Amino acid sequence: MNTDIPHRQNLLCSQMVTDKMPEPKRKRSFMWSCLPSAILLSAVFFIGSAFLVTDYKERFLGGCNLYPIKATKPKTCEYECRANGTETLPRGIVSRTTDMEMRPLWGPPKKKKLKSPTNLLGIAVGIKQKKNVNEIVKKFPLTDFAVMLFHYDGNVNGWRDLEWSNSVVHVSAINQTKWWFAKRFLHPDVVAQYDYIFLWDEDLGVENFHAGRYLSIVKEEGLQISQPAIDAGKSEVHYKLTEREISSKVHRRAINLRGPGRRCYEDSMEPPCTGFVEMMAPVFSRASWRCAWHMIQNDLVHAWGLDFQLGYCAQGNRTTNIGIVDSEYLIHLGLPTLGGSSGTKINDEVEKQSSPDKILPNAGKTVISAVEPSDERNAVRRESFIELDDFKNRWKKAVREDECWVDPLQIPPQQN
Repeated sequence: MNTDIPHRQNLLCSQMVTDKMPEPKRKRSFMWSCLPSAILLSAVFFIGSAFLVTDYKERFLGGCNLYPIKATKPKTCEYECRANGTETLPRGIVSRTTDMEMRPLWGPPKKKKLKSPTNLLGIAVGIKQKKNVNEIVKKFPLTDFAVMLFHYDGNVNGWRDLEWSNSVVHVSAINQTKWWFAKRFLHPDVVAQYDYIFLWDEDLGVENFHAGRYLSIVKEEGLQISQPAIDAGKSEVHYKLTEREISSKVHRRAINLRGPGRRCYEDSMEPPCTGFVEMMAPVFSRASWRCAWHMIQNDLVHAWGLDFQLGYCAQGNRTTNIGIVDSEYLIHLGLPTLGGSSGTKINDEVEKQSSPDKILPNAGKTVISAVEPSDERNAVRRESFIELDDFKNRWKKAVREDECWVDPLQIPPQQN
């Protein structure tokens, strides 16, 4: 009998146990080596989450901050979001909106209103067009509309004899445009109470316009940006799309196969064939105005070129959310106010250069050289062309430099 066999078996078992025993140590060593990395990743995730939450709140909650809450407050207050600037105020004292209604210096209002106006009309005016402006304002009931007159000639007292004058807001600045006033006095937060913003010129005939019916149509059709159609038989019309279509209530595109102006076909998808309004009488919803206001350049007072980019503010598909209301239409008188009418020839040149992708860096200035600044009107036209060129170049530069921007108008409508 071989007595070495049990010994060998015991030795083999001992080796096996010895070989297996270090395994937990290896695991513990591996875990300890990974611990710093895990802690670092957790810290990065926590910090990144904080930035994402802050960014989300700023974008979708109107820019709010998480204000430090004392430990004595309920736990539900720890993550309470408060609008920028109100962090140190009790919530009940915060007044988030305002309006254009005037208040008496003492006592209750002489006439108590049953409701506050829910829409706003703003017009840049000069005393020479007083009669026509009076007709425009009378079309907008003060029970439903707040009215602001932007006096570009400084003459405010000349309007005092009109019955509605003391009920509207007068703002005066010499030789400033409608868009200069709008940028400074119609900030989206200031006019957030109003459903629709009408920004009109003073040289419009309103015999065939009714504000109440117009708003009903706009709401029914879901138009975020719109304008009344222009009577081509009595008006200076710059674009085929804005001409009134007889026997139509609303239209959203134009077909212009022969000209004059840009050719528009049934499948055309860009302004001024569709998704377009002129700047003489635009009407914005609250949401679209918040977007459009940010696109108005503070130093470009004529706003040339803005009309071709308003599709980005249509809150969706510009070919359906922007339209021309035919049943409530205007006459564009084309009067030479604040530098005068642009003129058909000038507007044809603007239309040719309208697309930001179809203008050379100095194209606007090349056209201007043909216009002699013999009077103030030509000087205004020249400046308008310069601003048009500047706006387009700024748009190109912004698109080029914003790596995170995705063009929403390049996405097919069914995916938008």
